[in-house]
Amino acid sequence: MIKLQHIERVFLVGEEEVHALRDVDFSASGGEYIAIMGPSGSGKSTLLNILGLLDRPDGGTYELDNIMTTSLDDKKQANVRRHKIGFVFQFFHLVPRLTAEQNVELPLVLAGVDKTERKKRVLETLESFGIGDRVHHRPDQLSGGQRQRVAIARATIMKPTVILADEPTGNLDRASGNDVVDILEELNSQGITLIMVTHDPELGERAKRRIKMVDGRIEGDTATQS
Repeated sequence: MIKLQHIERVFLVGEEEVHALRDVDFSASGGEYIAIMGPSGSGKSTLLNILGLLDRPDGGTYELDNIMTTSLDDKKQANVRRHKIGFVFQFFHLVPRLTAEQNVELPLVLAGVDKTERKKRVLETLESFGIGDRVHHRPDQLSGGQRQRVAIARATIMKPTVILADEPTGNLDRASGNDVVDILEELNSQGITLIMVTHDPELGERAKRRIKMVDGRIEGDTATQS
């Protein structure tokens, strides 16, 4: 389902080249639950951005659901991203002036989904995440946990095959963070591939597979023993 081969990513910082990813090979099957871990600057977020088609590698190939994404132009990549990938970020990235309902509806609007169908899907999704009574609240009227639930609802409203979560509990208290992880794990149990970047060893232990990154390379790939 996901196959990266010989991925390279180099950034120019001043006059110095920084190798964020070095010859990275990585694959994941449908429905896996993977934690990407490692120290700051190890390449975790760069890898997640490439998996999410938010960034292009300088070398190598990326195949997603039998689509060779590295050969697509920007418009076609955006279309793949819209329909196959959902994003959950540490700082939510909700549109401040929009209500919870409008934030979740946004991907459906961009995809041209009928207004009646949009409203039905959005309300059902927010209700299923326990925030059906907050549909008309803006982000600044919601708690951190509620904002992350809205963000997850927005990430999954297009029914993606992959959820990419970048430190999804990093801006939450422990109780709210556990609630958010429970939601993500429930989505994973329904067959959605969950790939999560985290610094939290306890959270990493919950994943079925752990990728350890050091200096832009994958230095470890371990699975939980059944």
